[in-house]
Amino acid sequence: MVMKVIAQATRLMRGRMLGSAASVLVLSLASFPAAQAQPPALQLARTIVLPQVSGKFDHFAFDESGNRLFVAATGNHSVEVIDLNTGKVQQSIAGLGKPHGLAWVAATGSLYVSDGSRAELTAYKGAPLALAGRIALSDDADDMVYDPGSRQLLVGHGGKDAANPAQVAVVYTERFILSANHSVTTHPEGLAVDPASHRVFANIADSNEVAVIDLATKAVTAHWKLTRAADNVPLAFDAEHQILFVACRAPGTLVALDAATGKELASLPAAGGADDLFYDPALSRVYLISGAGEVDIYQVEKTKALHPLGAFKTASGAKTALFVPSQSLLYLGVPSMADRPAEIRVYSTVAP
Repeated sequence: MVMKVIAQATRLMRGRMLGSAASVLVLSLASFPAAQAQPPALQLARTIVLPQVSGKFDHFAFDESGNRLFVAATGNHSVEVIDLNTGKVQQSIAGLGKPHGLAWVAATGSLYVSDGSRAELTAYKGAPLALAGRIALSDDADDMVYDPGSRQLLVGHGGKDAANPAQVAVVYTERFILSANHSVTTHPEGLAVDPASHRVFANIADSNEVAVIDLATKAVTAHWKLTRAADNVPLAFDAEHQILFVACRAPGTLVALDAATGKELASLPAAGGADDLFYDPALSRVYLISGAGEVDIYQVEKTKALHPLGAFKTASGAKTALFVPSQSLLYLGVPSMADRPAEIRVYSTVAP
């Protein structure tokens, strides 16, 4: 009998101890704040529907003073001029061949358009925009970049055959004249400029290299071979850290190069079909837009270390865009499909 009473007392004490422990655990958990979901790196700010546009998009340009977005609607054979104040198409420059690269130069009040099938660079001025001149180039006139310090516009073109050699054209925008053609090994893809040194970087995808053009000496000064991946199409320049980011398709990779030497600093996996690449100086981030229908986002540390922040899903076929640092906005082209019209999705890079 005594043993039975002792056993019951022991069970009671254990129960009280477990109950006390459980209470302590609940209180401990309650003392920590609930885990907060991190906001996405991109926030959809608005959508501009373009029901009259069909086919794929290529490169964009932006007029800051006029708050206008220029869109190369390649499949539609047009350039769409969008008034961002109203979200409406202000003008459609129709009847083009295959518009690829666009550049708005405020100093000349001109929109420059490279036409791949017509092998030319055209300039448009006035209100509404009207043809103001054209310069003959080789086939597949493609991406372009403007150096404001020298007021020169560089356009990649050619490379199809011996009759159309691969070159990067240099155009003086003040007089709209072709001043030079720099030979490169194969067709130039993406271009980027370092305004401080007046160097232009050109992705030469079929040769797995980056060509460096010095506008001061008017010469190609370096050919940086890539060893970690191939088929390098878009690129972006980070002036703060002096890094050149190169996006490759084979395999999908983001490569970081020392902008002074071309040394490969790092490489990280990326989605396949990279088509556009931008650096965000305010947040020290890289945005890689690909044919996979997503934006891969990377963080650049002060130590120049690079790490992924994840992939932000957008829409199938959305592979070209424009990042405008002054607005902290990313304009993404979504081509039309059977179940949806063409549209421009505008994403904010800062949390509301």
